[in-house]
Amino acid sequence: MSLQEQVMSKMKEAMKSKDTVALTALRALKSAFMLANTETGSGELTEADELKIVQKQVKQRKDSAAVFKEQGREDLAEPELAEAAVLEQFLPKALSEEEITTVVEKVINDTGAEGMKDMGKVMGIVSKQLAGQADGKTISTIVKAKLA
Repeated sequence: MSLQEQVMSKMKEAMKSKDTVALTALRALKSAFMLANTETGSGELTEADELKIVQKQVKQRKDSAAVFKEQGREDLAEPELAEAAVLEQFLPKALSEEEITTVVEKVINDTGAEGMKDMGKVMGIVSKQLAGQADGKTISTIVKAKLA
């Protein structure tokens, strides 16, 4: 079952259970899938494309929640975080910082990276290896710490 089919199935469940938060999040995700399908023109997204879309949707909601919290608007931040939690169920299990650090150290050793000048090279390799399993910001922080 493709990710889009899973989203449709969960959407039907949310409609039946009258879960408005889940329904809102899933409709937005379905819309993002449809937009991506029309942009590519082929009509079919790869599994990697679908994961990127889900990640983008989750990140948008978390970023919005952070902005709302900064402005003292907890009432607006909570629904955003709830929607992010609904969407995260479609992502692979996230890796812990220790697991990410292990991968970063291995890539640094394999490439012979030394110092911040090699950060882009290390980031590119690690980001590809951990696609969908780790946040880019977390990877970046760990790479900076290891190369500093």
